[in-house]
Amino acid sequence: MVSPPKSKATAALLCLFLGGLGIHRFYTGQAGLGIALLLTTLFLSWTVVWLAVTLVWVLVDLVLILTGSVKDQYGRPLI
Repeated sequence: MVSPPKSKATAALLCLFLGGLGIHRFYTGQAGLGIALLLTTLFLSWTVVWLAVTLVWVLVDLVLILTGSVKDQYGRPLI
């Protein structure tokens, strides 16, 4: 059973507010990237590097979501 298409607005808001935890990637069905971002946050959160890495990653993801480059787990564009 295929899930309904995911919302671009929801993905962008999740990225903006919970981006450091990778929630927006879990929402779009890309669990691997979500786990990578979550682990980056968990393992680097005690360092100064964490803020820069996470901020750049989240901003790039936000731009990708808003430009329509991010697709869901089935390869469908976000609506």
